Amino acid sequence: MATIPSHKHLLATNHKISLTGNTSFYKINFPAKPRVTSTRALSRTNESSLSAVISRLERERRERQGLTDEAEGLGERWMTAEDIRRRDKTSEEKGKLIDTWRKIQGEDDWAGLMEPMDPVLRSELIRYGEMAQACYDAFDFDPASKYCGSSRFSRLEFFDSLGMSGSGYEVARYLYATSNINLPNFFSKSRWSKVWSKNANWMGYVAVSDDETSRNRLGRRDIAIAWRGTVTKLEWIADLKDYLKPVSENKIRCPDPAVKVESGFLDLYTDKDTSCKFAKFSAREQILAEVKRLVETYDDEDEDSDLSITVTGHSLGGALAILSAYDIAEMGLNRSKSGKVIPVTVLTYGGPRVGNVRFKERMEELGVKVMRVVNVHDMVPKSPGLFLNESAPHALMKIAEGLPWCYCHVGEELALDHQNSPFLKPSVDLSNAHNLEATLHLLDGYHGKGERFVLSSGRDHALVNKASDFLKEHLQIPPFWRQDANKGMVRNSEGRWIQAERLRSEDHHSPDIHHHLSQLRLDHPS
Repeated sequence: MATIPSHKHLLATNHKISLTGNTSFYKINFPAKPRVTSTRALSRTNESSLSAVISRLERERRERQGLTDEAEGLGERWMTAEDIRRRDKTSEEKGKLIDTWRKIQGEDDWAGLMEPMDPVLRSELIRYGEMAQACYDAFDFDPASKYCGSSRFSRLEFFDSLGMSGSGYEVARYLYATSNINLPNFFSKSRWSKVWSKNANWMGYVAVSDDETSRNRLGRRDIAIAWRGTVTKLEWIADLKDYLKPVSENKIRCPDPAVKVESGFLDLYTDKDTSCKFAKFSAREQILAEVKRLVETYDDEDEDSDLSITVTGHSLGGALAILSAYDIAEMGLNRSKSGKVIPVTVLTYGGPRVGNVRFKERMEELGVKVMRVVNVHDMVPKSPGLFLNESAPHALMKIAEGLPWCYCHVGEELALDHQNSPFLKPSVDLSNAHNLEATLHLLDGYHGKGERFVLSSGRDHALVNKASDFLKEHLQIPPFWRQDANKGMVRNSEGRWIQAERLRSEDHHSPDIHHHLSQLRLDHPS
């Protein structure tokens, strides 16, 4: 007698499906009460064929006995992974992004979209997460490279170079920040004396959706801002002064001096080095000037056109995403010439707390929508403000709200748990719990609280080990497998190996940045 172990193919466990030598007869034994807690799910490539056979056998048995799922009280618990993916695809087709984008962008604070997980929202969270991940994949971390701290790819070839040619976006501007602030564990520097820049690091990019994507997929023109964070080094948390500072002290226009954010984040966002051609404008000035230019370019393309501004980032990049989105709204850059409000949405992954309670309230007053995706085992979202935060009793927070270390998260939280994934090691390694690729893997398998883990899109789980050692050993995926070809060395026309020139004129600041900054009445170098 041959036995097919159903725990590899059916999502309800401890079921045995036995087939006798006569294939016209089979017997299926079902437990009285399935244990959902021991649910298993495999990737699309492993389970599709056998799960389809098992589903067909179960369907035929019910038909012969004149039973339905409802009559048996089985419901969804007998669905295979492929059944769930098919269900999600049907739901996604019914609620196409082009028709529902405002809700997906948080118009109603994502009410009813997370429990159970809306497939369109999940898809968008993964898509913007991949835009944040692109900052890591493009960044040169190698201290033996004279371009350490820069993007490995030109702005005009950014998505193509990363294998994301189908993203539907074009990079409009690169973002840089001065490395002369007290965050030594965040910035990367070359060990050579002759380098691309001694005082700057590449921080991310501003992109805009192309015509076809805007019309046929998104339902609007989207301005996307992606901030670079930290892959695994968590030492930068210790660098934080953990001291709240009024945003107005760094010349951010704010009517309320009680609005405060962590001083390190604020300095990183607003500081500049006029002696450096890449950091002579602060990251803030670069962002505001480019958003202003793009809004003016695409404002009122036609009567039915819409614009959106979406800011994303992981880790420290998530903090910068929240701070820059607040600034855009505070400056009124999310308004068209006709006065129509352009929605501003922030999607962060493993991001820390940024400001105090009054900062949270001001974000809400400005209408900025924030979704924070976190792994419950990640320590970064619990910092700063380890003791005085939104979880403390209201009376205590009221007493302590004036203190410079009383923090509060903003927006909605989507909490995931890597121990629910059958692909990942259950042990809690702090750097693994903070890994962005792992978070995107968890998103792909999340269907709601208490729901079984099933990969919806079949996103390759091998991506988790791109820069970590998080996948279970039996999957046989090498840890830290992503490597740059020849460490960027290429052969020149004479056959000699050299490090090719990388930075091009289009990667520098646009000449019109002075014009836009002057219109915004911001200080800038002459």
